[in-house]
Amino acid sequence: MGLLDVVGPVMIGPSSSHTAGACRLALLARHARLTPPTRVTFTLHGSFAKTAQGHGTDVALVAGMLGLQPDDPKLPDAFDLAKEAGLDVVFDQADLGDVHPNTVRIVSAGEPGEGGEGETVSVTGSSIGGGLVRVFDVNGFGIDFTGASHTLLVRHEDRPGVIARVARVIADDEGNIATLHSARKRKGGDAMMSIEMDRRLSQVALDYLASVSYVHWLRMLPEVLSGDGVPEPDEDGQVHA
Repeated sequence: MGLLDVVGPVMIGPSSSHTAGACRLALLARHARLTPPTRVTFTLHGSFAKTAQGHGTDVALVAGMLGLQPDDPKLPDAFDLAKEAGLDVVFDQADLGDVHPNTVRIVSAGEPGEGGEGETVSVTGSSIGGGLVRVFDVNGFGIDFTGASHTLLVRHEDRPGVIARVARVIADDEGNIATLHSARKRKGGDAMMSIEMDRRLSQVALDYLASVSYVHWLRMLPEVLSGDGVPEPDEDGQVHA
């Protein structure tokens, strides 16, 4: 543990758990999309639900969904920026079960289109203290990653050899796997893996994996804890996988 882990992250306050962590969770949810959403629903659980406004959790979540970092000076203006961007924001509260009290489910959607714009993406995660986060559910699959590393998400058919083949592509691209989690809804059905890596996969490797017939959904998420190397949306608002 380093000094910054003790002191806390560089951020727009007031709380590392309720502000910086919330912003990073929403950042990960934003990067799980290829295009900007037009509507997002934040379902707050536990402590997040009780102190969302007082600790700035609501502002931080909207800011992250807009692609802002926790230390961005524009973070306090997130609601105005969302209105300018045409982003419809809804806040709800629910008991999400036996999870950390600082937990949120983020469901984002876009207008129907041919480029994946209309997809709905659900990300559920917790802010676990000091600005650190843990995502444990994406689109109903129980996975596990922290945003501290570049993370590959792959939804695929549950069949023998898929994990080994994806790992081989990563190895051939000279990537190094830090963690790998896999979950399936039923034998032979859909499955998802989350793979944390030391660096981003090359676009060639990503394009190859996206072309494999049994891979149905693929996202390459940047690390969000350091603030380094986080890709910005292009002029069309797209974040490329």
